[in-house]
Amino acid sequence: MDQENKVLEVARRTIRIEAQAITDLVDGIDSAFAKAVLHIHHSKGRVIITGIGKSAIIAQKIVATMNSTGTPAIFMHAADAIHGDLGIVQDNDVVICISKSGNTPEIKVLVPLIKNFNNKLIAITSHKDSFLGLEADYVLHAPIKEEACPNGLAPTTSTTAQLVIGDALSVSLLELKGFTDKDFAKYHPGGALGKKLYLRVQGIIDGNKKPEVSRSTSLRDVIVNISENMLGMTVVTENNNAIGIITDGDLRRMLSSGKNIDDLVASDIMSSNPKTITADSMAVQARELMEEKNISQLIAVDDKGYAGVVHIHDLIREGIV
Repeated sequence: MDQENKVLEVARRTIRIEAQAITDLVDGIDSAFAKAVLHIHHSKGRVIITGIGKSAIIAQKIVATMNSTGTPAIFMHAADAIHGDLGIVQDNDVVICISKSGNTPEIKVLVPLIKNFNNKLIAITSHKDSFLGLEADYVLHAPIKEEACPNGLAPTTSTTAQLVIGDALSVSLLELKGFTDKDFAKYHPGGALGKKLYLRVQGIIDGNKKPEVSRSTSLRDVIVNISENMLGMTVVTENNNAIGIITDGDLRRMLSSGKNIDDLVASDIMSSNPKTITADSMAVQARELMEEKNISQLIAVDDKGYAGVVHIHDLIREGIV
């Protein structure tokens, strides 16, 4: 077998093993899982998630997911916890401890300390009968048949299972909270994701030039206006209302038609009834309308009339496309 085929075989085997492990988790979602979710939901404190080694990395990801979906969470490394960081845990906090074996030395030291504080302890472990499993108030079982690692050493399938359990917890809590896209936007103001949820057309046109000509503007001045504003188009207005649009394409078609251009004005070549969008619409709605109408710009309007132009390049720049 050549190296390329060997790589493909190993990759596919890894994915099959981990996919089967995730499927097997479904049957393990029981009343303990539901009770753990409800306890977190009704708790007045935060969720403290701890682990060691690769489980600690998974814990950090679950913390990030919970924080972004409305459940306050903090990561606490199990080794650091027994050397001072245990002070992170407050009276009403719920502690989630992640450990494949449930029997690591750090876990055996940490668990009794948490229990002494009377905090509820939730375990995510592959072994219910481990030290962690027996001491926890709620056990979220993440059993695996084998690690994808052929030596059975590197945490692969086990950490995937832990991650999926964490996602199931986070999404269950999200549903209980009635977490909406508006709530999501509060926690994701940066990047393309946040912009899709909060960026409005007004926020885009504020940074753009506002091309504008009248019905009687000469063709020469129309071309100058389009060139100066660098949006590939201009808007024909009357009493500050958009009554037409002239694009680069309109100019090219007019010039190739062979017409005498000396006496042409804006109203002779404009496209009437241009597509518009309100300035307070979401930017993502502008993208959807452009896709539906197969156009590259929209005229933004507000209660005063013509407000500006949003171009497909603006949406690409903002990460909306």
